[in-house]
Amino acid sequence: MGVVKQRNIAVAIILSIVTCGIYSIYWTICLVNEVNCLCDEPESTSGAVVFLLSLVTCGIYMFIWLYRVGERLDRVKQTLGLPTSNSGVLYCLLAVFGLSIVSFALLQDDVNKLAYAKYGDSAQN
Repeated sequence: MGVVKQRNIAVAIILSIVTCGIYSIYWTICLVNEVNCLCDEPESTSGAVVFLLSLVTCGIYMFIWLYRVGERLDRVKQTLGLPTSNSGVLYCLLAVFGLSIVSFALLQDDVNKLAYAKYGDSAQN
């Protein structure tokens, strides 16, 4: 089991703004790796590769990844007996309209909830 860290969403947003986006790069890489851990797919594309592909494709790859991550998290929710939704569509649409920070906040909320549901108190705070 990898490490899934439950982050305070407000602090992550504030740090992203204060550091002019530098913290958001770190946050993105960590989120990708933590989703891979939650989905029990450690061989999936790493956070650094997702960031680099998004950079090279001028953000297009991030839209694709956001859509797919919603589907992946829905599968985890289904295995845990939690209600599912079309989160990937929401994440992607928010990012398309320039609200990717909101996408990441919602994604972090899902990761926090799933980490607690899956690992209980052993998920790091």
